Amino acid sequence: MVVHVDVVVVGAGLSGIGAASILKRDCPDKTFLILESRSAVGGTWDLFRYPGVRSDSDMSTLGYSFRPWRDSRALADGDAIREYITSTVADEGLQPAIRLNHRVVSASWSSADSRWTLTVMRTPTGAEFTQGDQQDATITITCSFLHVCSGYYRYDQGYTPEIPGLESFRGRVIHPQQWPADLDYTGSRVVVIGSGATAVTLLPSMAERAEHVTMLQRSPTYIASVSSVDRLADRLRGRMPERLAYALVRAKNIGRSQLIYQFARRRPEAMKGILRKAAARRLPQNFAIDPHLTPRYEPWDQRLCAIPDGDLFSAIRRGKADIVTGQIGRVTPDGIDLVDGGHLDADVIVTATGLSLLYLGGMRLVVDGRDVDVSKTLAYKGMMLTGVPNLSMTIGYTNASWTLKADLVARYVARLMTFMDRHGYRSVTPQADSAVASGQLTPLIDLAAGYVRRSIRSLPKQGERTPWRLHQNYVRDFILLRAGRVTDSVHFGLAGERTPPGMPTGLSGRRVRRPRRWRRQ
Repeated sequence: MVVHVDVVVVGAGLSGIGAASILKRDCPDKTFLILESRSAVGGTWDLFRYPGVRSDSDMSTLGYSFRPWRDSRALADGDAIREYITSTVADEGLQPAIRLNHRVVSASWSSADSRWTLTVMRTPTGAEFTQGDQQDATITITCSFLHVCSGYYRYDQGYTPEIPGLESFRGRVIHPQQWPADLDYTGSRVVVIGSGATAVTLLPSMAERAEHVTMLQRSPTYIASVSSVDRLADRLRGRMPERLAYALVRAKNIGRSQLIYQFARRRPEAMKGILRKAAARRLPQNFAIDPHLTPRYEPWDQRLCAIPDGDLFSAIRRGKADIVTGQIGRVTPDGIDLVDGGHLDADVIVTATGLSLLYLGGMRLVVDGRDVDVSKTLAYKGMMLTGVPNLSMTIGYTNASWTLKADLVARYVARLMTFMDRHGYRSVTPQADSAVASGQLTPLIDLAAGYVRRSIRSLPKQGERTPWRLHQNYVRDFILLRAGRVTDSVHFGLAGERTPPGMPTGLSGRRVRRPRRWRRQ
C-alpha cells in the first residue's frame, strides 16, 4: 500500500523538526511525514558524540524562534541540544509523524499527477520490524511537496585524506564522526589532526584526562574566545515574560553577529588585530601566534571558530596542550614524523579532517522522467531549484546560526503552500530568465572550507542578484522570505500541467510576468 501525504520532511535533525513544527502550526490542515535515515532524532547532535561536542553559536539563535532556550549556557553541549530537540518533538506532538530508519533513495516528480513519488529504503532496526522482518525493505511514499532538511554532509562517514603510514600506527586512529564509546584516553598522548571547529573543541576537552594533547594543523584558523553565558539573558530571565525576554536576546545576538561579520569583511586587517590581541592576552608569553594563529586567508573566508571562555587557550597555558603547525611526513608506529624533521609522540590519533559533502541527502531527483543534474540548476532564494517543482531545501548560514535560515525557509514554505491552496495551484517551479542564466554563476555555498572545495562541482549554482543569490545576511533574508512576494520568478501550475520543457537542466527559461491579481501577494 502506497502512503500519500501533503508534505514529506526529509531529516529529523534541528532543521527538520523545526520545519515540521512550523508546518503543523501554520498549515494545520496539511498531513506530513518526517523521514529520518538514522535510528534517532537529533541529526548532527545525535550523530557526534566526541568529547566536548557543543554548539559554536549561541543557543538563542541556534534554538527555535517558537521555543525559548531555557538553559543558562549560551553555548550548549551536544546532550543539551539533543534534549532540546526531543522535547520539541514531544511538546509539538510530532512523534506519530516520524519514521526512523527511512532513507530516501530517489524522488520522482510527475506533472500529470502533481506529486512526488519517493523510493524509501528501510533498515531492520526500525520500529516497524519488531514483529519480524516480514515487510519489504523498500517502500513507496507519495507527497505533494518535498522539503529536504538533511543538511549537506554525509552522516555515514567523514573525510580522511591519504596519510602516509597511517596503517602502521600501533595506537588508536579515530575520526570524530565515528567516535567509539569504549575509548579510554586517560593518561594518553593524543594528536588531533585538524584546525577547524571540531579540533578546537576536542583539544581542551581531551586535555582534562589525557597526558597531553597536540593539535597538528597544516594551516591555522581564526579563533575567537566568547562567553559561555549570555549576561543579558540571565538578567532578563524571570523579570519579564519568557517569550519576550527570549525575543529580545535573540534580536540582540542576531544584530551582534551581523555587525561582527560585516566589520570583519569590510575591515579585515582590523579584525585580525583584534583576534590576535585577544588571543595573546590568554596565551603564554612565549606562544608563537605567528604562525599558529595567523591564517593565510581573510576573516570569514572560512567559518570563524568560537571557543567558550577561552578554554583552548587555558589548556595551552596550563601545559596540557599545544598547537603545532606543519605538514605530516609519515605516520610511524609510535607517532607522526613531520616534513620539517620534528616528531610527535602519540598513543591516539584523531583525524578531525573534515566532512564529506552530500547534497540533498544523496537522493536521485527525476522530473517527468528526466534525471536532474543538480549542478546545472540555479538556487532560488537559496531554498528551491530551477526546473524542480514543489521542492524546497534548507541550507543554513555559514556566518551565523543554521537555524536562523532554517526558520525563515520553513515559514516561507508554509506561506507558499497557503498561497497555492488559495488560488488552486498544484505546483510551483522556479524559472530563471536568460539574463540570469547567462550571467556570472558561482557555487551555492560560497565558502573556502575544504569540504566545499572538494565537492564544488556537484553543487547548484547561484546568480549575482536576488532572488538567485544565497545571502549570508539574516536581515535581508527576513525581508525576502518573510515579507517578500511568493510569486517572483516562479511558474505556478494547475493540475496536470507539465513542467516547462528544458527546465530540469536548470539554466534556461522565460521571464515570468506577474498577473495583476498577484501584485499584493
